Amino acid sequence: MTESTDLGPEDRKIVTLARSARARNGVPEGAAVRDETGRTYVAGTVQLESLKLSALQTAVAMAVASGATSLEAAAIVSEAQTPSDADRAAVRDLGGPQTPVLLAGPDGAVRVSVTAG
Repeated sequence: MTESTDLGPEDRKIVTLARSARARNGVPEGAAVRDETGRTYVAGTVQLESLKLSALQTAVAMAVASGATSLEAAAIVSEAQTPSDADRAAVRDLGGPQTPVLLAGPDGAVRVSVTAG
């Protein structure tokens, strides 16, 4: 487990943004990613009849659609205990296997820090 206070300010920022997206939209998960230029993309879970994406998949898609070519970090706020394989794969596709993926609980405390690898 990584304490939120152990994170750098940019990582704390994406956890806070992910937490805000989850609360604001009333969705199961919120996520945020930071691209190679420092821009952030924030999203919540998408659950339409014809389209289902996790919050992190949506944030990665937003980064790609906005022209990002790489990711520096990703954060998810969820009740889950670990990032899903699909979420890690989405981050890995854009950021590479060493990109950190932070998973925080609804209280914002980081539970797990893994790489996308």
